[in-house]
Amino acid sequence: MTTTAPTLNSRVIALAHHAARALAEGVLDRHGITFHQSVTLRAVTVAGGSVPRGELVAEIQNSLKTTETLVQAVIEELLTAGLLAREDSLLRLTGTGRDLYETTAAATAEVSARLYAGIAAEDLAVAGRVLTLITDRANTELGTD
Repeated sequence: MTTTAPTLNSRVIALAHHAARALAEGVLDRHGITFHQSVTLRAVTVAGGSVPRGELVAEIQNSLKTTETLVQAVIEELLTAGLLAREDSLLRLTGTGRDLYETTAAATAEVSARLYAGIAAEDLAVAGRVLTLITDRANTELGTD
């Protein structure tokens, strides 16, 4: 019996996303943080370690396609846990937050490396371009581009 690879569609994308996210959440669970908390810590890290709260909320809302209320709750969780701190009008990573982010980023990078192992660079480049185009089009329709 010969099987053919499925054509890229929303179901194939969703299955890949959910399978990879489940693996990432397993890593995050072992470190006591949620996916949303990890995405938020990453955003602060990428911003240089501190960011105005409003900018962070907008970034996470857009990335996760979620509500401001949920993002504000995640930020409060991170503040309560001592992973973020308020500094004037900014939110900044604490040393503990930076260490936790670096640890979980390294662990999830190992998972990603296993998932992408053996896939040709050209195939990854094509997939990246296609998925970016799909994301851009969806964001345009959502009005979040």
